[in-house]
Amino acid sequence: MTQIESIPPASTPPDLSTKLPKLVPRKRTSTRDAHTAPPPPTPALPAPPKLEGHVYLKPSRRILSPEDHALFLKSETCTLVEAFVYGIADSVRDRAISSIKDSEETHVVDKLVNILEEAEGVLERCPPEDTGSRFGNPVFRTYLDEIHAALPAWHKTLRLQDQAQVDEISTYLAHSFGNKRRIDYGSGHELNFFLWLLCLNRLGLLPPSTFPALALTVLPAYLRLMRKIQSSYYLEPAGSHGVWGLDDYQFLPFLFGAAQLLHHPYITPKSIHNALVLEEEGPEYLYLDQIAFVNSVKNVEGLRWHSPMLDDVSAARNWGKIESGMRKMFRKEILERLPVMQHFLFGSLIKAEEGMTREEDVGVEPEEEEVEGGEVKVFDDEAGKRHVHANAGWGDCCGIRVPAAVGAEGEERKAGGKALRRVPFD
Repeated sequence: MTQIESIPPASTPPDLSTKLPKLVPRKRTSTRDAHTAPPPPTPALPAPPKLEGHVYLKPSRRILSPEDHALFLKSETCTLVEAFVYGIADSVRDRAISSIKDSEETHVVDKLVNILEEAEGVLERCPPEDTGSRFGNPVFRTYLDEIHAALPAWHKTLRLQDQAQVDEISTYLAHSFGNKRRIDYGSGHELNFFLWLLCLNRLGLLPPSTFPALALTVLPAYLRLMRKIQSSYYLEPAGSHGVWGLDDYQFLPFLFGAAQLLHHPYITPKSIHNALVLEEEGPEYLYLDQIAFVNSVKNVEGLRWHSPMLDDVSAARNWGKIESGMRKMFRKEILERLPVMQHFLFGSLIKAEEGMTREEDVGVEPEEEEVEGGEVKVFDDEAGKRHVHANAGWGDCCGIRVPAAVGAEGEERKAGGKALRRVPFD
């Protein structure tokens, strides 16, 4: 009989708890944290200043160094700008343009719209010269001269009589149409328009009750005017594809427009790819209207190709994510960017901090007097070829530069639809 060997009992497993390292959760990267960080809150809007004995100042640049910029970011003025812009965005959450009531369109709001209509009339009196170029048209300078001459009369309609007061406030409006020397326009000029409105708020003419009308009545009127100016004079984008990479020219329609659509029952972020939605709902929502305009002036099809950041943003889960992102971008990509803020103007209503540099202290000319890139020259050479040398470098007559999309689209339209060189990105 075969003998069966006994199986030894299983040994007790060794205790490795003191030998194996403890599992530590992996820390998220700073990039991830940046995306999940909460949006900037809306600060409380300070009360308007007391104007008795107030001394007005001609606005000038005061951020001329990183130290000046650091002072600004900690200043009450920085908080004031954020309170005003974010306050307007908050006021139009879940509101269509047609929701504005007559009681919200005050006498001052009506006058603001009238001023913008007057500025459109000036445009009709200063038709662009047919240079055959897709770059900035030099008649734009004549247009700005006409605007400057009309500013005092326009501000009288707002019942502003003090000359020093008008000189300060009107400077912001004058800078909201574009740069005279460079013949360009960008979101910094758009910000100047809202600084003009902020000055009127500081004078008590635009209380918070008017904020919805500023976004949904005044801003659309300003956008219509600027689109005509951009298309008439082929204003080049100020910077590469706009400061934020969203749009060649504007930013605030996307911030206010996202707030409008915050809880919309059926318009989702992906709806910007639907031409029917843009056509039917664009007149009610700033975000959709701006997308439709961008599509109309680009000579390639699809946001993916001509506006990749807008295409990326459309993948967001909801409008809350987009609105949050736009608030962050306003803070990070404008207020915290020294190259942008070097053009910010400070007066007595939008005050500089003590210790900021003055233009005269360092021998810097006022921005409107600086020559950046030289004059635009139009001439025929000995062979009869038309030359248009705009800003720095050569014109498209002598080499290949990238013009504004509105310029490329405008020249193609004048040529009867004959295709020009494709320009997918500005």
